[in-house]
Amino acid sequence: MGIKILTKTRIKSKKWKMNKVYECLLQMLFPRRCPVCDKIVPQFGEKICLTCMEKLELLTPPWCMKCGKKLMGEGEYCRDCEGKDHDYVRGRALYTYESVSLAIYRFKYGGRREYADFFGEQAAMYLEDFVRRVEPEVLIPIPLHRKRKAARGYNQAELLASAIGSRLEVPVCKGFLLREKNTSPLKYQNPQERQNNLKKAFIIGQNDVKLKKVILIDDIYTTGSTVDEAARTLKAAGVEQIYFIALACGGG
Repeated sequence: MGIKILTKTRIKSKKWKMNKVYECLLQMLFPRRCPVCDKIVPQFGEKICLTCMEKLELLTPPWCMKCGKKLMGEGEYCRDCEGKDHDYVRGRALYTYESVSLAIYRFKYGGRREYADFFGEQAAMYLEDFVRRVEPEVLIPIPLHRKRKAARGYNQAELLASAIGSRLEVPVCKGFLLREKNTSPLKYQNPQERQNNLKKAFIIGQNDVKLKKVILIDDIYTTGSTVDEAARTLKAAGVEQIYFIALACGGG
């Protein structure tokens, strides 16, 4: 037994060393860009400029007990969640939208897929307690329509989910939820327009998979229209409890 344990420990140590060498080689060939200023990170081995870290504003209590937005006054819920029945159980976000909006824009539209490594690491660190309490079977990224994904080259929610899942050892299920409707951008739409735009936007892609408790992963949470529509689709497929994690939370 002792020999087996020792062998496994040596194998893990060897893999860890090989991964570190691989990471160093990658960074030498393709230097990391800071997710805040987008310049090459001057400190070797870091994922963000040390002077830029303080510019990211973590969401801290008091926050909405439903969606996780920062609360400006008394009470347990934000204005959006007061008197509104969401289809998810609860959610949390990592940053205030204002502090990370430009980084998210580059992450989504500027080809900066490498940002996912830093953001996933931070989400895993600060939201680990939330994930452990939920005990999800899988993480499900909010899907992009196939045309939009082809044009962009990737789905930022998938990259984020993979980065979080690998660190917290939670499986990521990418094909369970699909986006059938190529919805128009939601940024400039009011809540009612968003809701109408998202009706029947999602379908289940794997009917043979049975899930009961999941966490949805997205980049931005604003009014909850996207998460709610995804949650309704999942509930219709038999999923009983849906939670969410977002990189940033805006409004409130």
